[in-house]
Amino acid sequence: MAHALAAPTLPTGDAGRSTAVGNARWEGEGQRWRLVLAGDWAGDAELPKPPAELKVAAGTQLTFDSSALSHWQPAFAAALWQALAPLARAGVALDLAGLPRGLQPLLALSLPQPETAPKNTAAADEPAPEPEWRKTLVFIGEMLAAVGRLLRGRSAMRLSDWLWQIEQTGPRSLPIVLLVSTLVGLIVAYMGAEQLQRFGAQSFIANLVTIGVVREIAALVVGIVLAGRVGAAFAAQIGSMRAGEEIDALTTLGVDPVEHLVLPRMLALLVTGPLLTLCAGVAGLLVGGAVAVFLYDVPARAYLTTTAEALAGWDLFVGLLKGSVYAVLVALAGCRQGLNAGRSAQAVGEATTAAVVQAIVWMVIAASLLTVIFQRLGI
Repeated sequence: MAHALAAPTLPTGDAGRSTAVGNARWEGEGQRWRLVLAGDWAGDAELPKPPAELKVAAGTQLTFDSSALSHWQPAFAAALWQALAPLARAGVALDLAGLPRGLQPLLALSLPQPETAPKNTAAADEPAPEPEWRKTLVFIGEMLAAVGRLLRGRSAMRLSDWLWQIEQTGPRSLPIVLLVSTLVGLIVAYMGAEQLQRFGAQSFIANLVTIGVVREIAALVVGIVLAGRVGAAFAAQIGSMRAGEEIDALTTLGVDPVEHLVLPRMLALLVTGPLLTLCAGVAGLLVGGAVAVFLYDVPARAYLTTTAEALAGWDLFVGLLKGSVYAVLVALAGCRQGLNAGRSAQAVGEATTAAVVQAIVWMVIAASLLTVIFQRLGI
């Protein structure tokens, strides 16, 4: 059996005391002690009790010397645990480096923690919870690191996970996106046309619908639908995995939860977000054209020509960009709340609600910032 390196030899004789029984002995004085183990411990093991001079209290340090230990069996590990458990519980600092390598992890996991703190600890002594903004910054940093590894070709993300998320977030979200965008486009076209008719400017309905729906409303509709459908699902899925200790299992196996769970979801929404925004814009333009042509007698050719002229600018680009940004924010909010959820059903529900609220708040802030930026740039 391989032996660990021996601990430094402490003075004995006049400078210290020594107690020996069989092939184990305690050496040291004051707050520095060492347990020397030697010989063959293949049979029943019984270790000597600590000497009376050894202060069983916090501040005492105990090292080990097993360089002369030739063989040991599980009975020896049990006897060693019985001898060390009272010391560890009392706060004695145990340096297990001098023990055989097979014993070190076993004792490190099984020995009790020191009972140094009173059982009725005041609430003021408990560590303050980590603030939400710090959790968000840490999560975003981990997400950016995962993206960096993906760009360098060192990511563990599976292509099948990404394609599965695309199917879940794109085609399955399309019906509700088309329904909501059609109804909102109908409202925008009807209300706008009603005001323009007072001035005999029905021909500008196409400009109103094109700029309003394609540039702003389609992306916002997609973002809200994704927040309620996809963001909540992300938080519930990952939060349930957190409550079921599945994420802890992934971490134990050396799998990065951000790469395995978050990255495929964010990249999927980065793809489906602009595509859904484009579909929502088309639906809004079609219903707006129907309102203009059938209710306000705008020639179909004139409506199509005006719409094509309006789309020749930056409006389509701005709308698709906003749709992409909103989709990414939905993914980040849902996954962030899921990863930081508690380990109960109530905590998972709270994380799901918080994901939707946080995604909508982030989208409103992003919409305001992007609007100001584009206005300053003249886009």
